[in-house]
Amino acid sequence: MSIWKTTATPDSLNQRTEGNMCSHVGIKIVEIGDDFIRGTMPVDERTRQPAGLLHGGASVVLAETLGSMGANLCCEKGQYCVGLEINANHLKSVTAGLVTGTARAVHVGRSTQVWEIRIENEDGQLACISRLTMAAVNK
Repeated sequence: MSIWKTTATPDSLNQRTEGNMCSHVGIKIVEIGDDFIRGTMPVDERTRQPAGLLHGGASVVLAETLGSMGANLCCEKGQYCVGLEINANHLKSVTAGLVTGTARAVHVGRSTQVWEIRIENEDGQLACISRLTMAAVNK
């Protein structure tokens, strides 16, 4: 059973990423399941830190993008979700290729939501795990 209260497709979500941070770092939404949103981000000159590794901040941008999109698809009519807190543990370095993030709800309440976002390298190894807390506010 789907958790979404608003219908979306990868294409419709990708249209929302045009002309902002998401398009700048190359984030693409690739899949929406019954309880998850998945997206990719390249590890290249836009997302690497000076030492050549995926920048932790870029991983957080991917995590917050996916979790925020998911949270807003779960909102009640007349509400929208905004970020309250995000954390990230960087577990494995990535120097090239694509990373894939998958966001799943841990808790969807009336006033708050908590999302877990797992970011993996191309070999399916966990590079970063993040937790995002969102507030549901009235429009």
